[in-house]
Amino acid sequence: MVSYKTLHHATEGFSTNNLIGFGSFGSVYKGFLQSEQKFVAIKVMNIETNEANKSFIAECNALKFMRHRNLAKILTCCSSIDFKALVFEYMANGSLEKWLQPCGESIEDESHPLELAQRLNILIDVANALHYLHYECEQPIIHCDLKPSNVLLDDHMVGHVTDFGLARLLTDSNQQSTTIGLKGTIGYSPPEYGIGSPVSMQGDTYSFGILALEMLSGKRPTEEMFKDGENLHHYVSMAYSNNLLEIVDSTLFTNQIQRRSTEEESIIENVIIILPKEETCVFSLTRIALACSMESPNERMNIKDVIRELNLSRSAFLHG
Repeated sequence: MVSYKTLHHATEGFSTNNLIGFGSFGSVYKGFLQSEQKFVAIKVMNIETNEANKSFIAECNALKFMRHRNLAKILTCCSSIDFKALVFEYMANGSLEKWLQPCGESIEDESHPLELAQRLNILIDVANALHYLHYECEQPIIHCDLKPSNVLLDDHMVGHVTDFGLARLLTDSNQQSTTIGLKGTIGYSPPEYGIGSPVSMQGDTYSFGILALEMLSGKRPTEEMFKDGENLHHYVSMAYSNNLLEIVDSTLFTNQIQRRSTEEESIIENVIIILPKEETCVFSLTRIALACSMESPNERMNIKDVIRELNLSRSAFLHG
């Protein structure tokens, strides 16, 4: 374990200049550990709230079972009566959310959008993480809060799932327990959790499907246009057969040219050239995302099948 003094020094007194993220249970700071000579991410819990303490315990219980290349790696922790923190490897490229919904204030700006191949690779990374949690851990783990802000990208743009504050260990005793009190995130949380259904692997698969649809469409599931019964799944499914390419995020495609007027040399329009292999890949990924985000849990694609289909899509895209 690491001391409070060490973390205080590493973050320059938990300076706001080193604040890289925050949520309902605490804040995340970038810090430099002198003893290790490397940067780390330090998640400091807001211990004034009972929920934060529960989140800290839940995350510790989940993390002790896990070790996978697509999960954020925990290095150590600090726990006392009045201070609790988790220390993770630092991910230089930030969260997936910042790349999908850029603010233009750092490296994740609109001049460097994620290309289709990168998004495909990240989807495979996240799917592999879920498969590990569901089928390869000593005890199956349900993440319960999968969303773009909980996917971090390292130096090589490899995706790492993080934030296990709501995670549940799937044991015989809690498989039938309801999700009443489980907050999750609106738009990404499966509809059955809203009526108290048990946490499930299918619930995580739903969240994965919504995350994938956001990566393809560029639209959050919580946008103003999704109200009065309309949602991201329905929006994309209605366009799938006839005009899918009209609603997908145009920054997916790398073959874009700018037409200029001959007299003033001013840009008048962008022309996107979509290659056949790109079109095929987008339709394939959309089909998978829609199959994962079906309203009924029993109709959702199994994560094992998701990985197989994604790898087939990547193979066809790379060699098409």
